[in-house]
Amino acid sequence: MIRILTFVLALLCLPLTVHAQDLQNLLQEHQKVVAKPSRKTVGPLLEALVTSGLPNVPQFLENWQEKKVYNRKDDGLFFYGEETDGTLGFIDPDTGGAVAVEDVKSLKQIKPNGGVRKEIASALVQFQLSDPDLNRRKDAVNAIARNMVGSMLAPLLGSIAQEPDAALKARKEKLANYLGARFSEDSAQRIAAIEGIAKDLSVEGRATLSQILASKIEVSKGASQSNLAKTLIVGQDITRQEAYSYLVEEAGLTPLLSENELRLALEAHVDGGKIAGVPVAQLDDLELRVETYDALAAQGVVPERVTEAAVDDALKLYKIHKVYLEQDSKVTEAALIAQSAVQTRVGVNQFFDLSLDAVSLASIYFLAAVGLAITFGVMGVINMAHGEFIMMGAYTGYVVQSFVPNYTASLIVALPLAFIVTFAAGVAMERLVIRWLYNRPLETLLATFGISVALQQLAKNIFGTQARPLTSPGWLDGAWIINDVVQISYIRIAIFILALVFLGLLLFVLKRTRLGLEVRAVTQNPSMAASMGINPDKIKMLTFGLGSGIAGIAGVAIGLFAKVTSEMGSDYIVQSFMTVVVGGVGNVWGALAGAAMIGTFQKGVEWLNPSNTLAAQTYMILFIILFIQFRPKGIIALKGRAAGD
Repeated sequence: MIRILTFVLALLCLPLTVHAQDLQNLLQEHQKVVAKPSRKTVGPLLEALVTSGLPNVPQFLENWQEKKVYNRKDDGLFFYGEETDGTLGFIDPDTGGAVAVEDVKSLKQIKPNGGVRKEIASALVQFQLSDPDLNRRKDAVNAIARNMVGSMLAPLLGSIAQEPDAALKARKEKLANYLGARFSEDSAQRIAAIEGIAKDLSVEGRATLSQILASKIEVSKGASQSNLAKTLIVGQDITRQEAYSYLVEEAGLTPLLSENELRLALEAHVDGGKIAGVPVAQLDDLELRVETYDALAAQGVVPERVTEAAVDDALKLYKIHKVYLEQDSKVTEAALIAQSAVQTRVGVNQFFDLSLDAVSLASIYFLAAVGLAITFGVMGVINMAHGEFIMMGAYTGYVVQSFVPNYTASLIVALPLAFIVTFAAGVAMERLVIRWLYNRPLETLLATFGISVALQQLAKNIFGTQARPLTSPGWLDGAWIINDVVQISYIRIAIFILALVFLGLLLFVLKRTRLGLEVRAVTQNPSMAASMGINPDKIKMLTFGLGSGIAGIAGVAIGLFAKVTSEMGSDYIVQSFMTVVVGGVGNVWGALAGAAMIGTFQKGVEWLNPSNTLAAQTYMILFIILFIQFRPKGIIALKGRAAGD
């Protein structure tokens, strides 16, 4: 078959004058099959069409697949039917010219079923591989990838040399390698193709190796004559019951009698309230029921039961093997080596992908928590409304997008505006509430919790309870795909870069500006700072506003990939506090370290138990509780008077 198809590809490149036979004549030779096709009979016809070399075969196959072929009852000729302005016209398949049909009722529409259309599609792919239209060539390659069969290898190989598109050519070469590994007639070529797959991380490559290594269970009285994968050991590889079930299925032994079958057999032989002389009331005991059944079997009333001793004898007599469906042992040996290499490389890349996810999550937690780290460290205020500043920032971005339709421009406007809005809200909150509650942590917690609830309700009243969209610019769509295992979305990359920018800005402000110097002075010793002419109340107000403003910017960033609702702040307030506590109160580097630890731990737990994200949250909280027992001041603790030393 492969040689024939290779010849056909060369034949199709010859001038049209070599085709002595036209399409209509060829269809007439298979008139009955064309008119009433079935999946069992259509194969020889399709092969005849493909090997004919006729240039109009692809068009016929397309029309046949789309149910546009009609058969005239009088002479059996075939035509294409095209509907134009509600009128059905007919076309000759050879000339392409219109055909006058006086009586439309004399034509019967051919409607191949789904199975036949699938076979037609497979034949059509061979022509589409060299179609001038790039999209049609891509569709043909994708069709082969979805249904890999050996007959596609030769036409695929024949189309590679003439493929002008570099990306599609590489795709064809990779797909040809998969097909060659499974269907090539040369064992050496198969092994070479398999060795090529060992460097491939794609799902298709791994699936190809799995298909080559597909196996089945075989039962024999001696050594297996097939390509042996493993001889199964009873009690180690399979249970005793599973082993005997294989003997029943493969060797035709009598199956074990289940308790239900035993009960039904006994019920069928009740006579005068007794079964084999045993009162029914006494048959609650399983062992007695078995003995009663054996008594019936001795009388020849029921078949004999398979005993445990008979099972043992059968398991000693027969061996149970796991054998490969592939008969060539050299091919399966190469596939095993390749599969082991691929699994190792996949594991390494999965670790790298998990690390990227952990870094991405850590950057989100850092953005959400760094503002809280500043206010909590300087002021000692437990601000339960910090999550609502994140929510306010996200809604600010949504409002900006409502007036600025360009998503890139709206993002540029939203980031500083969110900072201004939440900075002002933070200053107002500090001046109106927080300043009266310093050194009263319980009252502060209750007051900020009340403000949190009030802000959520206010957001519901303004924006409603439905989630609002915050759309990212087009250049943030998609993902950076490193390989088939490792990829990260551009939005996550942007948030990571934003986190680095804010880390740099905060360090610059705190280390290189007068405001930063005064903030550090108030943090270390408020009384001494006041005696040096620094106004602690003003610094606390500005610091609280700064922390709130950063939370607003974090809200814009988080809103690009998460839902924007009035409750979105609640999803991050717990993680923010955990980040601050674990990293070290009042320390930017501590917030970064805490975010990294929590993000890594959470992603690690999610990888171990991917179906339950709630478990990851629970384990993370337990881990943090244990962590602060051993290091109560966090990873990077403050030193000096600010630390309470």
